[in-house]
Amino acid sequence: MLDTLITNKTRIKLLIRFFLNPESVSYLRGLEEEFGESTNAIRLELNRFESAGLLSSSFVKNKKIFTANIHHPLFKEIQKLLRKSLGVDQIIEFVAQQLGGIRKIYLAGALAKGKDTQIIELLMFGNGINTESLDELITRTELLINRKIRCLVFPDEDEEHEKQLHPEAWVMWQKDENNK
Repeated sequence: MLDTLITNKTRIKLLIRFFLNPESVSYLRGLEEEFGESTNAIRLELNRFESAGLLSSSFVKNKKIFTANIHHPLFKEIQKLLRKSLGVDQIIEFVAQQLGGIRKIYLAGALAKGKDTQIIELLMFGNGINTESLDELITRTELLINRKIRCLVFPDEDEEHEKQLHPEAWVMWQKDENNK
């Protein structure tokens, strides 16, 4: 869906890289290797985003490091658009909110690193999660979003251990008073 609205592929990759996971940090050469594109195309888009205030930059030694500007007025809206187009919001709607026992969901794998992929990897933590119902909900959600969902379910006490095994993972959803 994004490629219909935004025809520049580099721009889409950068949006996913920085706005899906706001903790994402990158530099030009790293993005060149990751995207397999010329530094000129990437530099042009990075400069546009930085000029618009969507990205912030700082220098570490001789490298210019970029991060999403989470204080930009459009940050949340861009993030919502990305989540919707990638199907992440459907996962929350159909899985987390309809299935009891889930306390926290991490996005892991390539998508957590800001790389567009057809496989959405999730780590779910909670106690008493009905895995049979989860399988049904995942199957329905996969049909809606046209992506494969790989989901690993763990009891709460395994969270720290699994987080160490998946350092790229970040919290996508957690249960609180507002979404019980």
